[in-house]
Amino acid sequence: MLAALLPALAQAQTTPAETIRYTGTTLSNVDYHHGQLRPAIGTHARQVLRANREHPDAANGEGWTYNHAPMLAYWQGQFYYQYLSNPVGEHVPPGRTLLLTSKDGYTWTNPTVIFPPYKVPDGFTKPDQPGKVAKNLVAVMHQRIGFYTSKKNRLLTLGYYGVTLDAKDDPNDGQGIGRVVREVLPGGKFGPIYFLRNNATWDKSKSAYPFYTTSKDKGFVAACEEILANPLMMQQMVEEQDKDDPLIPIKKDYKAFSYYHLPDGNRVVGLWKHALTTISPDGGKTWPNPVIRAPHFVNSNAKIWGQRTSDGRYATVYNPSEFRWPLAISTSENGLDYTDLWLVHGEITPMRYGGNYKSYGPQYVRGIQEGDGLPPDKKLWVSYSVNKEDLWVASVPVPVRATASSHANEVFAQLPAGQELDQWNTYSLVQAPVEIGKLPDGSKGLVLKDSDKFDYAKAERIIPESKQLVAELSMVPGQNDHGLLQIEFQDAKGQPAVQLSFDSTGTLSYKAGARFKGVTKYQAGQPLDMKVTLDAPNRTCTITTNGKTSTFIFFAPVASFERVMFRTGPARHFPTPDTPADQAYDLPKAGESEPPAVFYLKSLKTSSPDAATKGLGKN
Repeated sequence: MLAALLPALAQAQTTPAETIRYTGTTLSNVDYHHGQLRPAIGTHARQVLRANREHPDAANGEGWTYNHAPMLAYWQGQFYYQYLSNPVGEHVPPGRTLLLTSKDGYTWTNPTVIFPPYKVPDGFTKPDQPGKVAKNLVAVMHQRIGFYTSKKNRLLTLGYYGVTLDAKDDPNDGQGIGRVVREVLPGGKFGPIYFLRNNATWDKSKSAYPFYTTSKDKGFVAACEEILANPLMMQQMVEEQDKDDPLIPIKKDYKAFSYYHLPDGNRVVGLWKHALTTISPDGGKTWPNPVIRAPHFVNSNAKIWGQRTSDGRYATVYNPSEFRWPLAISTSENGLDYTDLWLVHGEITPMRYGGNYKSYGPQYVRGIQEGDGLPPDKKLWVSYSVNKEDLWVASVPVPVRATASSHANEVFAQLPAGQELDQWNTYSLVQAPVEIGKLPDGSKGLVLKDSDKFDYAKAERIIPESKQLVAELSMVPGQNDHGLLQIEFQDAKGQPAVQLSFDSTGTLSYKAGARFKGVTKYQAGQPLDMKVTLDAPNRTCTITTNGKTSTFIFFAPVASFERVMFRTGPARHFPTPDTPADQAYDLPKAGESEPPAVFYLKSLKTSSPDAATKGLGKN
C-alpha cells in the first residue's frame, strides 16, 4: 500500500506555495518513549478502559483485549467516546462497537455495546477472493468516523461492518456489508440501528437492519441525509465504501482523513496517514491540489489529527516518528505553518495481551470533530489507544505552551477546588490514578495510588529552566513495607540527574550511579519534609530531612532543570526501535493486580537563585 503512495510522497520536493508544513527545529528521538520532547504544560492523560481477559466485567468491555480506533464528541454537557473491539486481535472476528460517556472527562461510565456482532450470511464471498466462502462467520467493525451532530443538534453515531475471510484479509476493501447509524438519545438511550449506506457488492435482502429511509422519524432521516450530502463526512468513509462511490470526492487509498477549516471559512486542510495533505478551496467539495507529504512533518502509518483550537490557533496531534510513539502536538498561528513539537503522551504500557496487528504505543488519535461540540474548559481533547489494548483520553490546555513562567508554589490544601493540577502533567490509570484527594490528616493533597502490576501513576511539574534549584516538598507515604515512589529532577528532555526513592524497606534512598545510598527511614502515614538543593554546573545535590543534611553527586549530568517528576514505579525502556513489531504472547498473570500503595504530596515549592535575573521571581 505504501508503494502506491510513494509518487505522492515524492511530490514534496515540488510543493506548491500553499500547504501545511513544519518549520520548527525540534525533532523526536525514537530511542525514548517520550521522544525527549518538552511536555505541553497541564496535559492530563487518563486511561478510560483497561483490558483484562482474566477478570472480565462491564468496566473492561467484558474482557475483550483488542480495543482501538476511539472517537470523541461533546454533546449536551457530556463527552461521548466510541471505540471498536474484538476478543483478541485486529481483523479477527467477532467485532463490535461500544460507547462510554463522562461529564468531566475524568470519570467514565462502563462501556455500552451500540453496534453488536453481526452474523455474515453463510456462502458470502468477495469478488476478488472467489475461493473463500464464509461459514459461521461474524463481521468485524472498522470505521474512521464515529459521530455526527446534525443542524438540529441531534447526535448520531456511525459504524461499519466489514468482512475478513481470514486474519490477513482487510475489512476496509469496499467488499463488506455496509455502514450503520443510530441516534444517541439523552439519558443513556439509543435509537434503532439502520443502514446508512451498503457496499455495492452486498445483497440488501440479507440485511439484518433496515435502511435509514424506512424510519418514520423525519428528523432522523434528514440528519442521515445531511451526512450523505457532506463531502467532508463522506471522505472519511472512502476506505470501507466502494471506491467509485459518487458521494466521495477523492477516491484513492489515502487513509484516516481528518480536516479543519482555515480562517477564511472556505479552504479546508485535509490530513491523512503519513502526513499526506492537500487543501480544498470550496469546503471539501473538490480537491484540485495534489496530495503530498506535508514538508518536514514526520509521521508514518498512524493517524494524524488536525483542528482549530479554542484560541483561534491550530494544532496537529500525531506520532512524530516511524513508530507509534510518542504522541505529540504541534501548533500553528495560521493553520499552515507549524512551528513547535511538544509532548502529549510519552509512556508505553507493557502490552499484556498479544494479538493480530497489535502495535506498541499511544496511537490512532482523534479529537472532537468540527461541529461535534466544544467542552466548557476550552481545552483540546483527544482520544487514542495504547497498544491497541487500553483506551485513553488526554486534555491539553489552550493556549498550548511548554515553557513555565513561574516556579511551583503549590500547597494543595490552599488551592481553589478544581485548579490544583492546572500546572501539572498527569499520567493516570484505572488501577493507578493521579488525583486530588484527602490526606491521612484530612487535608487536601495530590494522591498517587498504584495497584497496577505492569504500570505506574505519574505526575510532573514543569518549572522555569534553572541551573541552581531549591525544591521544598512534603510527602506522606501511606505504607513503608511495599510500593515504590521515585522523585526525579529532570532537564527539558526528560533526562534525570537526581532520583530519590521511597522503597519497600521503609527507606528514602538516593540513586548514586548504579547503587543506592540511604538518606533516612520513613514511617507510614507520617509526613516527611525535604529540602533538595541542586547545582547543575557542579553536579551536586544536597538533601535536608529530619534535621540531617547529606550531599551527593548527580548520577547523570544535566545542564539545567525543568521538571520535577513523581512516579510510582521504575522507568521503562521496552519496547525499543529494535523490538519486533508483533507480539504473539501474553504476559504472565496479565490480569492480576498488586496490593495497593498510596503516596500523598502535601506541597511542592521550587525556587532558583538565578530566577530574579530572568524576571521570574522565586515562586
